[in-house]
Amino acid sequence: MTAYEHLLKYDIKPSSQRIVIMDYLLNNRTHPTSNEIYNALKDDNPTLSKTTVYNTLKLFEEKGAVLNLSIDEKNAHFDGDTSDHAHLICTQCGKIVDMEITMAPKVCNDMGCEIHQTHIYMKGICGECKKVN
Repeated sequence: MTAYEHLLKYDIKPSSQRIVIMDYLLNNRTHPTSNEIYNALKDDNPTLSKTTVYNTLKLFEEKGAVLNLSIDEKNAHFDGDTSDHAHLICTQCGKIVDMEITMAPKVCNDMGCEIHQTHIYMKGICGECKKVN
């Protein structure tokens, strides 16, 4: 799905700056902060400001088009993948890694619950850091 289509899916009017920001989130699965997004895009988009990035991310979050991860106590990280999945933050390098969850939604559904959002955050050491140690 293109960034343009993703925005339409969430009832967001696709402006050029919104498309660029969403495209970055969909194609860079690094769970970036607003500053990281701004720094990555500013050279190719000279009219882009930090405020625009921040406000755009806030709109995306309000519409459900991105996830705002509160896994890091210091920074908000954003994820363009809104499917149910967990996150691990590496306590050594700080990288945030997507992890599949399979049992939690099934258990909740079996209990008769209706899931609207899933937030599972874990802290540990990522595979790359573990190989080094």
